[in-house]
Amino acid sequence: MCNRCRSTALAAQRETVMINKSILVAGAAVLALAACNRETGGAPDQQNQAANAVQDHAAGVVGTVAAPAGAATDEGFVTNAAIGGMYEVQAGQIAAQRSTNPKIKALGAKMVADHGKAGDELKPIAAAANLAIPTALDQRHQGLIDNLRGATDQDFDRVYLQQQEAAHNETAMLLTDYGRVGANAGLKGWAAKTLPVVEMHKHMVDELDEANADAAH
Repeated sequence: MCNRCRSTALAAQRETVMINKSILVAGAAVLALAACNRETGGAPDQQNQAANAVQDHAAGVVGTVAAPAGAATDEGFVTNAAIGGMYEVQAGQIAAQRSTNPKIKALGAKMVADHGKAGDELKPIAAAANLAIPTALDQRHQGLIDNLRGATDQDFDRVYLQQQEAAHNETAMLLTDYGRVGANAGLKGWAAKTLPVVEMHKHMVDELDEANADAAH
């Protein structure tokens, strides 16, 4: 094996180890909190809310670690980008339906429109490269959707904004890294076109968070 190939393989192996460690830590945090709540005899609804909060936070951390590794190959990039987009569309639909805050509802609707469009634009580019587009969420993103659906009316906006902040940080990192190391010109062009939209979404989420748009009202 040439020195360059050996270095690339070792780098990929280190990234995989980092991701596995993060997943283990995240899982341990959720289990520890759930056990703590059982021991203290908290109400079931309170236990679920606390465990979901830790799971959402852990998923964000794992996603941030996983994003650079997902950008290392064309297949990994397409899989991560498509799943992230599907999650955004589903979460946006839920927000547009459930939130009673017009600003949160409008944000959800924009996520549906923008990420739906980006996903449609990705499909022919992936097909031209003989890369399959996932048709369902992975376990981590499905867990986020489940937590969003399970949030109380009072906590819904807060949960949605927290998830959106983590998800867009992850997507921005994925797009940036593929633009730097990716090999497919079509996918790199899509990443470059989509990144400003994601950065705009991040700014919108930050503005709503700073304005306490998720406060009880």
